[in-house]
Amino acid sequence: MKSKKPVVIRLIILAVILAIAFTIGFVGKFIDTDNIGSIFGNFSGVKLLYLVCMIGGVLFVETLLVLILSLFKPENHRARSVLSIVSSMLKYITAIVILCWGLSILGANVSTIVASVGILALVVGFSAESLISDVVTGTFMLFENQYNVGDIVEVNGFRGTVTNIGIRTTSLTDPGGNVKIINNSAMQNILNRSDKVSRSVSNIGIPYATDLEKLEASIPALMEEIFANHQDIMIAAPRYLGVQELADSSVVLRFVVDVDEKDIYSGMRVLNHDLLLGFRKLSVEVPFPQMDVHLDNKK
Repeated sequence: MKSKKPVVIRLIILAVILAIAFTIGFVGKFIDTDNIGSIFGNFSGVKLLYLVCMIGGVLFVETLLVLILSLFKPENHRARSVLSIVSSMLKYITAIVILCWGLSILGANVSTIVASVGILALVVGFSAESLISDVVTGTFMLFENQYNVGDIVEVNGFRGTVTNIGIRTTSLTDPGGNVKIINNSAMQNILNRSDKVSRSVSNIGIPYATDLEKLEASIPALMEEIFANHQDIMIAAPRYLGVQELADSSVVLRFVVDVDEKDIYSGMRVLNHDLLLGFRKLSVEVPFPQMDVHLDNKK
C-alpha cells in the first residue's frame, strides 16, 4: 500500500485553498449568503470564485475518499481488487464532475452538451477503440475473478505481483522492484501462479566416485532436518527425485520442495544452501567444473 503522507498533504493544501477562496468570497461579498445557490452575476469574478471553490471542493472530497479507502487493508485479494478499482474510478468521476459542473458555472447548457457528446461519442469511439477495450476488459476481469491485487501472475514472459488494477491498466511488480504497466486489453494468456502450490527446484552435483546408494540412504534424514529449519518457507519436506543428469564433471541430483509462489526463489536459495552444507557433513564435496587432460608421451 502506498504511503498516506502525500495524500494527507494534498488534503491540507486543498483545505487551505478552499478556506482562502471562501474567505475572499464572503469578505468581498462576491458570494451572496442569502442565496448561496445563485452563480450568476454581473461581476465575472463571482463565477471565477465559484469555479475555484467548486474545483477545490470536488478535489477535496475525492482526496478524502481515497484516503479513507487507503485505511482499509483487507487480507482478501478480491476485496483489495475492488478497492483498487474504486480508487481508479474516483479519478475519472472527479474529472467528469469538474468538467460538467464547471461548464454549468460558466453558463453553458450542460444538457445540450451531453446530448451532443452522445452523437460525438459514436465518431470518437472508433478512434478510441483501444481505450474502450481496456475499460470493458478490466470490468469483465473484475467480475470473472481472473486475478486480483496480491496475486502473482505471468503475462507474456513477465512475472510479477499485481499491485494495482485500474479501469484502463494493471500494474505488475517483479521481485526486483520493476513495475510494468499493462493495458487491460493486453492482459491475455494469463498464468495465475497464486492458484496452486509452487515448487522450488535444486540441482546439485556429486562426484562420480561417490557411493550413491550410501548417500541416498542418508538423504531422508537430511530432508527432514532442512524442513525443520525452514518451515516458514517450505510447505512440506523437500523431496529427492533421483539422478537428473550424468554431466561432464558430476552426477547431478534433483531435489524439489513445495512452497508458496511468493517464496519460489527464496525456497530455491535455501535448498541450495542447506544441501551444500548437508552434503559436506556427509563427506560429499560438490565438484566444480574441471577438465582432464591426457598427454601422450609416445613420440
